[in-house]
Amino acid sequence: MLEKLTLYFQFPFVRYAMIVGVLIALCSSLLGVTLVLKRFSFIGDGLSHVAFGAMAIGTILKVNNNLLVVLPITTIVAIIILLGGKKIKGDAVLAMISVSSLAIGYLIMNIFSTSANITGDVCSTLFGSTSILTLKGAEVTLCIILSIAVIVLFLVFYNKIFAVTFDETFAQSAGVNVKFYNLVIAVITSMIIVLAMNLVGSLLISALVVFPALSAMRIFKNFKSVIICSGIISVTSASLGILVSILRSTPVGATIVAVDIFVFILSCITGRILK
Repeated sequence: MLEKLTLYFQFPFVRYAMIVGVLIALCSSLLGVTLVLKRFSFIGDGLSHVAFGAMAIGTILKVNNNLLVVLPITTIVAIIILLGGKKIKGDAVLAMISVSSLAIGYLIMNIFSTSANITGDVCSTLFGSTSILTLKGAEVTLCIILSIAVIVLFLVFYNKIFAVTFDETFAQSAGVNVKFYNLVIAVITSMIIVLAMNLVGSLLISALVVFPALSAMRIFKNFKSVIICSGIISVTSASLGILVSILRSTPVGATIVAVDIFVFILSCITGRILK
């Protein structure tokens, strides 16, 4: 097996896939803890459907880089959900946007078909595809830049994000600009969702965001410890998932999620033993 892995890692596309997978997993784990604690853990699923709809629009407009369409639209919707979710219940907003985006995206792809295999394109977008194994150098560079931006934003605003996560009312009374930091969270979240689409697909993004955070919470109670543990779990699971996918020719996204589920079960057992 080691010889096989050594052979595979001689190819640039395998190294690219591993770099991108690790970065996306790390970014997802950082915001996952915050979103779970703010009871917005399902936002990943809602925004992923928005990204699917935006990608459909970019495809029919024949935009060379769909990211130019997907990222702005997903960011705007994330802001609407996190800042406007108080006028309508947050879960209701997510449900409406999620279903609407998915339906409109699929409708657009059917009406303005640009491919002979619509079903295959939709399935690849929703459940992930081999696109993570066909990345080009420019795409990897873009992913690295966006990932660094996410990590820097999170570290710079860590204390404020911590305050907003646990008690918005107290944070506001302490002089924290709650709306601005919710905006930061929304922007970071949308960037993560867009990055993760190539790795696990639209329907599996929530797992990448939520499972590492929930696994870490089974073992630790301190916010910083949970984030560190979540990051380690997410990166490890993504790396193992990609390696298994390459060795066994299984779907990348589904394999990563399967590893995340297994780690979550182990974390639950470990948490009970440590009590």
